[in-house]
Amino acid sequence: MGCNVILLKKLNKNALFACHDFYQNQEDFPAMTELLRVLSKKQIQESVARLAEKISLDYTNKDLVLIGVLKGSFIFLADLSRALCIPVEIDFIGASSYGSNTYSSGAVRITKEIRADLKGRHVLLVEDIIDSGQTLAYLVEHIRSLGPETVRTCAMIDKMERRVGEVVADYACHTIETGFLVGYGLDFNEKYRNLPEIYHLVIQTEPTN
Repeated sequence: MGCNVILLKKLNKNALFACHDFYQNQEDFPAMTELLRVLSKKQIQESVARLAEKISLDYTNKDLVLIGVLKGSFIFLADLSRALCIPVEIDFIGASSYGSNTYSSGAVRITKEIRADLKGRHVLLVEDIIDSGQTLAYLVEHIRSLGPETVRTCAMIDKMERRVGEVVADYACHTIETGFLVGYGLDFNEKYRNLPEIYHLVIQTEPTN
């Protein structure tokens, strides 16, 4: 389940500052950046609601555990779980593969373990974004080792640009081909997570006229 993005709206630092008064000053933004709006609040809300309806139907009368991948999934997981019509348990796992750059390092490490007992239960692993797919593949195998009956994957964004192998989300709100995305939990060096919409972040190395 997904939809392609058809609109990009350019916002410079001044425009974004004017739109979001939760930033105290414009120096909270790195120099020489542009943000292109990819998904609006309305688009996000509608896609999350559609996905929650499908998941609720698929897991009716099943013992479902949502496992959010920290940190990026926390906003998506909160909205998704509240839109579900079925009882669920929620837990989190921490994993890291990016460091402080825009490209995956390829090496995945667990930074927080799951506390819930998953044996014989149905697990839905919730990600903010699937990019290379290396983190997701690693986490799926790790969770399978804990003995659940099933493991499926769910992402706000399924991004194909740097996909390694044949990793596919079982559920996805949106499929996007390219771009470094921030907002709605997605970050760059821990910035931008709290933006209520999703943007493509453009970092310029040289000033432009």
